[in-house]
Formats: sequence, C-alpha cells, structure tokens
Amino acid sequence: MKNSRRSFIRNSVLGVGAVTILPSHVVFGKPGRVMPSDKVNVAFCGIGNRGGQILGQIMQTGMVNNVAMCDTDMGAPHTTRSIEAHPDAQQFQDFRVMFDKMDKSIDAVVVGTPDFSHFPIAILAMSMGKGVYVEKPLTRTFQESELLIAAAKKYKVVTQMGNQGHSEGNYFQFKTWVENGIIKDVTKVVAHMNSARRWHGWDTSMTSFPKGEPVPETLAWDTWLGTAQFHEYNHDYINGQWRCWYDFGMGALGDWGAHIIDTVHEFLDLGLPYEVDPVKIEGHNPLFYPQASTLDFKFPKRKGMPALTISWFDGIDNVPEIPSNYGESELASDIPAASTGQIEKRKLNPGKIIYSKDLTFKGGSHGSTLSILPSAKAEEVEKRLPEVPESPSNHFENFILACRGEEKTRSPFEVSAPLSQVFVLGTLAQRLNTKIKFDRKTKQITNNKMANDLLVGTPPRKGWEEFYRL
Repeated sequence: MKNSRRSFIRNSVLGVGAVTILPSHVVFGKPGRVMPSDKVNVAFCGIGNRGGQILGQIMQTGMVNNVAMCDTDMGAPHTTRSIEAHPDAQQFQDFRVMFDKMDKSIDAVVVGTPDFSHFPIAILAMSMGKGVYVEKPLTRTFQESELLIAAAKKYKVVTQMGNQGHSEGNYFQFKTWVENGIIKDVTKVVAHMNSARRWHGWDTSMTSFPKGEPVPETLAWDTWLGTAQFHEYNHDYINGQWRCWYDFGMGALGDWGAHIIDTVHEFLDLGLPYEVDPVKIEGHNPLFYPQASTLDFKFPKRKGMPALTISWFDGIDNVPEIPSNYGESELASDIPAASTGQIEKRKLNPGKIIYSKDLTFKGGSHGSTLSILPSAKAEEVEKRLPEVPESPSNHFENFILACRGEEKTRSPFEVSAPLSQVFVLGTLAQRLNTKIKFDRKTKQITNNKMANDLLVGTPPRKGWEEFYRL
C-alpha cells in the first residue's frame, strides 16, 4: 500500500511538470511513532501570511522540530521571513515532492494554505499516517469534508481544525454551561461579522474573471492551482484575495463562522441544517461573494432540544437588531492580525447573541466568553453559576500533545468537518441566491440540482483525481 502510494505521489508530480526543490539542510528527529518525551517532527505547508503565523505559534510550543517547509512561492516577502527564521528546515515548492522525499522524517503536517487547497494536502498526509492540523474552514466543498471524515476513521491519525477558540475560555464555559443546564432551550442564535471584506466595493456586474497577468518568477502557479480548474494568473487570486472567489475561498462565512458559532454547533448538537434561506443577498454575483448577506440556517428538534435557527449577518451595514440591554460590544483580544492589518473595531464587533427560553447570552468570537444579559432570571442564575475549568493547553499545544499521545484534540475532523459543511451549504445559498433544502439523512440538496451538484463541485484537474480516491 505504501509503495503504491509513493508511486502515486511521484507519478502525479511528473504528470504536471517539473517542480523546484530548494536546497537546505536539516537535522532529522526520530522517525516513526512519536513518544511523549520526543519532539514532534512537523512539516509546514503554507509558510506566509496566515501560514507563517501558524508556523510561529506551533514553534512556540517548544515541542516540535521544523523539518520541512513548503510553499508555492518561496521567494515572496511573506515567505522569505519564515525561511530566514528557520534555515535548517528543508524547503519545497510542491507538497507531493516533500512527502515523497521526506516520508520517514515527518510525524505531522500543518496546513495553512488557501481554503481550496486544504483537502489534497490533508488527505495525502493522512493516508501516509501523519497527524494533520488544518486551518479553518476545513474544506471548500461538502464532499471533501465527507472524505476527510472517512479518512480520519480509516487512517486513525490525529486531526485538528484551526478554530483556536476551541481551546480557550469560550469552549470550556459553553461546554460547562450546557452540561449544568445554564444554556438550554435555545431557539435562536444571531451570528454577525460586519467588518469590511476584500471584495466589498467590487463591480457586482462583473461577468468574467480577471484577465491574465505575467506569473511572478518565484511562484509555481500550476502547483498553486492544485485541484482547482485552470485560471490564468492574476494578483487578485493570491495573498488572501482567493477568499473573495467561490472557486477558491469561502467568503466571510467560512472565514469567521468557525470562530463564532463553533461551540453553538458542537454543544447544542446541531449537525446539518434542513434548510438554508438567503433572507438578504446584496450585490449578488456568481463569481465572488455578496456585498452583504443574511442567511437563516434552520435545524430541527434533536435530543430533547427545540428547533433552532442561526441567522448569519455579514456586510458593513447589514447589522442585526440587538437587545436594548445588550451593553457594549467587545472585540476579542486574541484575534490574529490579518495580512492586511488588525481587524477594525466597530460598533458591533464579530460575535453572537443566543436566545433561550429564559435567558439571553451575548458573546464575541474566538475565545471570548459569554455573558448573560441583565434580567431577573439572570440575577437568579448568576448566583449558582458552575466553576469553569481552565484550558490545559492552547489549540496548537493541544494538537502537538495529541500527536504525542498526551491529549485528545478538541476540534478533530469528526467535530469540525460537519461545522465546515454547514458553511458550504451557506455559501451555496449565497452563490446561487436561492433557498437550499437539505436532506440530513441522504446528505443531498432536494430542491436544486445545480446546488446539489456543487456539493461535489467541478471535477479536479487532470493529474489530481487520485486525491479523491485515497
């Protein structure tokens, strides 16, 4: 099996043309099974922008060796900083070459690349027995998340999606409050992210993709495209701009949803919605995300809990109505700075409002904890709030400790993949500007054939098909 997989890697690389391996030197740690006393040998895919931030956070754990770094542009300013900081790590421009050359020297892989490219890297690493940390959202299509759920069961490797709040106060408080009956009988959640996005202000009458431009000398464009359909290079596809396009990214919902509704989704046992209703789509365009959108995700009754609707609001002025006793809106202190700078503070910062039968809660994003909006019932409940345990490890430490067999990850694919699938259904409603009716048992969209076809998406480019059969 391993030999055939290595042949697949080698053949797939040769099938798409030559790739560059940048020379360097590396001291390898112990290959094979990681023991608690060992450092984990980690390979990093995507080492600029957000990928560079993740690299730094993983290295700060003090429990890893950086044995390899891979990026399709190893000569850009945002990647050279990582290269200069880690001169002993082997350097590659193609993850397939990296896995072929360094299989025995890698214990775990960290994926900090554009949304659409998460899947092939992750599933190849898993098939080779490597633990994987994948930045959110997990995948760009519904089927890719299905395949990663199956791969996690098949290969029994450590998995973690990078929604960092799942290892901070928000996670432990929400879990404890649900277990102790503080959060119960929730019927409505309002989730909001109203900061400016990269595509805001674009011409919504656009009918074709940007014209091709010369490819930068340091960029392996064909490798960057990976499984995606061919597009001529344009600067509006790289360095975070990929998030704007349905072909490459997951918009505001995929970017922020996992930092806002992750605990709601897990601890209220939501699973998949039976309907997604695009209540408002402002500036619809079939190529890139709306200027503003309001989406209602409808979930049925489950395990003694009432039916629940999550209303998602994005767009600068598309702000939800807030309760009169809401108070101030705080900006989470642990939000990573974007490549374009720190997120702007707004009158209503990213977060959520949770409406239950007796209480209303407000919360921010990432690790921000909830507070209970003032009421007579709230005063009574606050006298008996349970003690909330502190996190034993941050999200990056949690992953590395899991690779060493010392902890279990808090956002494994069995938890994070269904959450990402919720976002996929939302982006389909945005893309087609239509209501989505979804059969939770068959996992099919029942009212729109085009939307149902997009659960799988367009076929991968020639030479990339095998990733979907690993």
